Amino acid sequence: MANTGDAALAAQTYERLAAFSLQDLEAVRLLLRGASVIDWHRLAFESLTEVDRFLRVQELDPGNEDHLERLERIRTESVEFATRNFSFRIPDDVAYDTPVRELFLLASKRGKRQTYACVILKLMHVLHHLHGRELLFKLPIAEQEIFHLVEEKVVRVVDEIRAAGHSISEFAWSRKERDSMILKLLAKRANIAAQLYDKLRFRVHLRAAADIVPLLRELHHRLLPFNYVIPGESINEIVPFRALVESGPLARLAPGLQSGVDLEENERKAMRNEFSGPGYKSVSFVVDLPLRIDKLLARQPHLVEEYGHVVFVLTEFQVLDVQSAYENEHGENSHDAYKVRQKERVKARLTRGLEPFK
Repeated sequence: MANTGDAALAAQTYERLAAFSLQDLEAVRLLLRGASVIDWHRLAFESLTEVDRFLRVQELDPGNEDHLERLERIRTESVEFATRNFSFRIPDDVAYDTPVRELFLLASKRGKRQTYACVILKLMHVLHHLHGRELLFKLPIAEQEIFHLVEEKVVRVVDEIRAAGHSISEFAWSRKERDSMILKLLAKRANIAAQLYDKLRFRVHLRAAADIVPLLRELHHRLLPFNYVIPGESINEIVPFRALVESGPLARLAPGLQSGVDLEENERKAMRNEFSGPGYKSVSFVVDLPLRIDKLLARQPHLVEEYGHVVFVLTEFQVLDVQSAYENEHGENSHDAYKVRQKERVKARLTRGLEPFK
């Protein structure tokens, strides 16, 4: 009976991987690598349905004319920036004529117009992010209230994913305590300017490691905007990307990837947390999660006009299988051992300073 159940689950995982599009695979790879979408040279959207799903994850409703008009204004600002700073001659169909939703499809094709469409979308990505960050700075609202809204959003989506049949065995979230924040800043070499990316953290445990990639696709579809992954903050000690795409249902997509399949192996050494145990395994990444705050802005229409309804909140996600989770809590991999190593580093730094890089 157990073997029959395992076979059924394996078949379900295979079916979910077979449903991947190239855009899905590129997005999941970005989550795993912690790279920047600014370095991409093309998108891989195949339909407006995919584009609309992507916009909804950005907290933008493709059926709302006000939201589309805001995107058009951001596009105009992007075209003006590109022209003013780089003397680009953006074709009219990219700059004005093509409806903004279809710009994503244009950026997924080949040719010169595709290059310009990518340029404009990258600028739109940055401007939308900048507006959201400025809006959050101007709002008279406590960080804890914003965190609560993010928690409500993530819990709702994870419950939907669990109801869809994904093998989530445990789901938890936490906020970093003050002592932990101080220790982390002291442990970092660039402690004055250091940004804490994990004040708010969500952890998902799955039945098996093979379930991680299908779950990441589901999160990408429902919650996580791959374009707002924080570069350099991802750790992947579980999913062997090259093996993932060299055989099985994802092999058909490998030839279309923007970068070679050996890229992860070349980057692997730079990914580990120096205080983690030698056998510690996890998939973790940080996303600047978009959050709609319409109710909070009801009495401040001037802010809506200038910055929109979306703010961004740095949020860490950790996804791993139950076996890795168990092993991470024992011996040298445990959180207690991690804290001991971290405190030893901080104590040495406070009393003697750190040795310079060699």
